[in-house]
Amino acid sequence: MLHYTYLLINFFTVIICFVFSFHPKIKFNRHFPAFFKAAFIVALVFIFWDIWFTERGVWWFNDAYLLGIRIGGLPIEEILFFFCIPFSCIFTYFCLDQFFRLDWKPLPEKIFVIISIISALGMAIYFHDKIYTLITFVSTAISMFMLYFVLKARWIGKASLVYLLLMPGFLIVNGILTGTGLESPVVNYNPENFIGIRMLTIPIEDTVYGYEMILWNIYLFQKFRRNEPNK
Repeated sequence: MLHYTYLLINFFTVIICFVFSFHPKIKFNRHFPAFFKAAFIVALVFIFWDIWFTERGVWWFNDAYLLGIRIGGLPIEEILFFFCIPFSCIFTYFCLDQFFRLDWKPLPEKIFVIISIISALGMAIYFHDKIYTLITFVSTAISMFMLYFVLKARWIGKASLVYLLLMPGFLIVNGILTGTGLESPVVNYNPENFIGIRMLTIPIEDTVYGYEMILWNIYLFQKFRRNEPNK
């Protein structure tokens, strides 16, 4: 049963959101094609990132919690992670956006984005000798700049609020993966490659990594959703 641990984490992360996708007042199931197109594109980038980090020993996986099936050196569960987590996040974003007004005013959002970019670059420069920290913070700063100033995304404030609301679930899922409640972590990190600051057992870099991944999922989901035929 222990070998199903990571698979079950993915399953319980997504199952409730999947079931409620068919609710007549939500109808998120109509947007499954848009979601899977977006998730596939984003997953490709992060899977290659994951493979590269794994090959260099930045992190590795505990086989005791895995089925044993690997693709490109990654456990199949890790690849599913890049679809299950975004599904739950995009579903939550979609629902909250549909039923509540969470939009930010332009000036506060712009200030938030600028401060976030500067802070991320500052962290990257200060911890430039930590490869996970460096790449995560630099890529997040670039992503926020591209989304806000180039692609004119005006929902970053709203997405950030939703991500904050999702933090309890993030702490549970990533907490288990990084060792909370387990004898040993599912995912192990080389202490030389990250700052060492943890939320429970979760490296702080994971929160930024997840934030960047969700921002791109939202952007592409909305882009593909606009091209959907009316149903």
